[in-house]
Amino acid sequence: MKVAVSRLGFGGAPIGNLYREISDAEAFGAVEAAWQSGVRYFDTAPHYGLGLSERRLGVALSGRPRDEYVISTKVGRVLEPFDGEGLDDEGFAVPRQFRRVRDYSADGVLRSLESSLERLGTDRVEIVYIHDPDEHWDEAFGEAYPALESLRSQGVVGAIGVGMNQWQMPERFVRETDIDVVMLAGRYTLLEQPSLPSFLPACVERGVSVVACGVFNSGLLSKPVVPTDAKYNYEDAPPELVTRAREIAAVCSRHGVTLPEVAIQFALGHPAVVSVVIGSRTASQMTSNAASFSASIPASLWEELKSLGLLGSEVPTP
Repeated sequence: MKVAVSRLGFGGAPIGNLYREISDAEAFGAVEAAWQSGVRYFDTAPHYGLGLSERRLGVALSGRPRDEYVISTKVGRVLEPFDGEGLDDEGFAVPRQFRRVRDYSADGVLRSLESSLERLGTDRVEIVYIHDPDEHWDEAFGEAYPALESLRSQGVVGAIGVGMNQWQMPERFVRETDIDVVMLAGRYTLLEQPSLPSFLPACVERGVSVVACGVFNSGLLSKPVVPTDAKYNYEDAPPELVTRAREIAAVCSRHGVTLPEVAIQFALGHPAVVSVVIGSRTASQMTSNAASFSASIPASLWEELKSLGLLGSEVPTP
């Protein structure tokens, strides 16, 4: 990928009031803590808080030299003014002043990106992802991708890709287009690696970079001690996955590290993965995530996980 990103990236969904409201000061503090921790890659999307994440990120980075950091945002959900009452019904604690309209047309891509640049207060973003086109392959492939390819050829954006919670459609993009990068959420983690046999080798073969996110599997791997009510894929985790996560956590403990530390670093062992993006809503949470990212993981831990069958023998490790 022509765009260089830091190995640890900042995920902007929490500063868009994901699940609960936070103040501007808390959001700005999280971005500041990321910067002080060496993060230079910041990801956001119109979807996150109906534009709130983009607006906050733009303000938080406005005093920084523009050439020193990378921003990625996404297209596919165009925000239109809306007079709805109450709060957003897609997981963000924000007023329903806008509604998301799925639009993967060329015009939709251009309108979405123009609005994102305005909210971010910048004249460019380095990476643009087609966001969650699960039910929209024809339009995403036939219109969104060519529009982004044109913007890339004009130098308007540096890299283009797709961001999804599955690996199958991203693999089609990898094999059938000239995308630069895939943001893969939750499908290559310490808990499960369904993208390992086919998708990741395709990325290596085609020279496509992978940005791993959702490395905690929606919370199941986010705490040193796995709670019974842990989440997986945004729902209550099945008992068998809670048991597996606890078995992995026990191995981590025996080697003097924690489950979140190992989960954050795991994906970086694969040669296709260039960055791990972690969402943080406060400065203390960001500082904790950065510390986990920097923790020293003994090689013996990976060996024990493989010997116990908790990792496949073919899984590459850091």
